[in-house]
Amino acid sequence: MAIEILIIGIIFLFVMNYTGRISANRFIADNEVYFRKLKEEDWDFYVKAKYGEGVNSDILFNKRIRNGLITICVLIFCFISKLNYVTILFCILGGVLVFKLDYFNIKKYYKAHLNEINAMLPHYLKSLEILIQHYTVPVAIGKSIDDAPPIFREGLQELINEINSGNDKIDPYVNFAKEYPVRDSMRMMRLLYRLSLGRQEHKQEQLLAFSKTISNLQQKARETKYKERLEKMESKTMSMLITTGLGVMILLIFAVLMLMGM
Repeated sequence: MAIEILIIGIIFLFVMNYTGRISANRFIADNEVYFRKLKEEDWDFYVKAKYGEGVNSDILFNKRIRNGLITICVLIFCFISKLNYVTILFCILGGVLVFKLDYFNIKKYYKAHLNEINAMLPHYLKSLEILIQHYTVPVAIGKSIDDAPPIFREGLQELINEINSGNDKIDPYVNFAKEYPVRDSMRMMRLLYRLSLGRQEHKQEQLLAFSKTISNLQQKARETKYKERLEKMESKTMSMLITTGLGVMILLIFAVLMLMGM
């Protein structure tokens, strides 16, 4: 009986959505203000880290909302013959789980490529350092956008737009660091801001300190990368030793049993 109700419910939702009587997308758009409160602070960054500039994080977030709502409706139809507070709570939890699933997956991708993404900022700042030797910091950032890693381009453009609009405080730099929470991003943006405030006669000294900090970050990234490789090699070696040991034990046990049988 529950399967028949579920099939009828799915057909009903499909027909209503097809005819426009019910539209999940319109419902989400009408209540966007409320749904945005469910959005994780680092969602936009994770989307940019995985897909680059070509994908709209808001569209992906709306799809997550839609999938969660559809899951709740389908589960309600599954338990419609025995609905109570417990089953309704179960349906809502199922919808929340589906909603969160894409976030967990994209966060897992970020963690798997953590060192690669973290290494992008020092690499970019190293190239920016060369431009700063000839231009002011805002001009250097503006000229570097086309050659910057795709993940940072939109944020860099927003940073420049804020500076060009007359905001000469540290806020644009801090906002960039918050939007792209890679390793040491806040520290590097503060250094970059202080460099933008420096007098011309002290510029070489500040650039030297800036360059030294970037080199330290690059060295840290390389050490982390080598450490991960070493850990992977150790893990594979250990797996091989365990597999070989188990194989030898099985052969010995088999040989002992054969001898006992004789």
